[in-house]
Amino acid sequence: MHFDLADLRLLSAIAATGSLSKAAASVPVAVSAASTRLRLFEQRCGLSLFIRRADGMQPTPAGRLVLERSRSVLGEAEKLSATLRELAGAERITLQLAATTVANSTFLPAALGPFLADYPEIDLQLVEQKSSEILEAVQAGECEIGVYDGNLPTGGLLSLPFRDDKLVLLVPRQHALAKRHMAPLRDALGYPFVCLPAERAMQRFIEGMAMKYVMPLKIRVRAPSFDAIAQLVAQDVGIAMLPEAAASRFALELPVRIVPLEDAWATRELRLCIRGWEQLSPHARQLVNFLASG
Repeated sequence: MHFDLADLRLLSAIAATGSLSKAAASVPVAVSAASTRLRLFEQRCGLSLFIRRADGMQPTPAGRLVLERSRSVLGEAEKLSATLRELAGAERITLQLAATTVANSTFLPAALGPFLADYPEIDLQLVEQKSSEILEAVQAGECEIGVYDGNLPTGGLLSLPFRDDKLVLLVPRQHALAKRHMAPLRDALGYPFVCLPAERAMQRFIEGMAMKYVMPLKIRVRAPSFDAIAQLVAQDVGIAMLPEAAASRFALELPVRIVPLEDAWATRELRLCIRGWEQLSPHARQLVNFLASG
């Protein structure tokens, strides 16, 4: 049976106003045109959808079922219309993704480039936080998507795999640790370190691990980025702890060595977290699928 959105909008307007004339004015069409459209719709479906009374029009039992479905169709049509406007660039979509230092500095930039090229209507805000703060932010609805250390409990959030990562030591080539195949963090704590600023999420994690050995890091320099840290390590200023993904690149470019850490906590699985698929906006759902499939 044929019908169009104008038919459904008229039915909803009649139910909302209880009056054919008021419904016609809200659409807007002439009352005669509205009456004809309703009559033809009822004839095509073989149903009486409204009871005409002196005090107004009331939906019949069949009419109530049709109205329920009509509202659902109109809602989906509006969502489609909004999506088309977004894809055409008429509307900007802002997504917020909270992630750890490691994810933001290593894996996410390469992963997000192709996605953002495919969706030019999206503006993405990357926020750096500790894993526990990321989980809290997603749980509270402050951001839709998080990338966190998968060793932590999610508190009921949906968790999906993203990437595997290891923290390693980066040392000058002539350093005493350079010939070691592996080393525990305890063996490195006697040497000066080149670190990130204290407020960075990864740095807070590293300093917390050192404190478990009751041996705080000997911090000689705090540098703003992994690149700056690697340059300083190459000049024998100190040693550093970096994600293996970043350290591997520096080991090819600079006179430095990678020493894997024996500590179990140094091997980490980065995971995506969301409250649930049904809570995600369409674009956020596409982003999660893209990241999880990479």
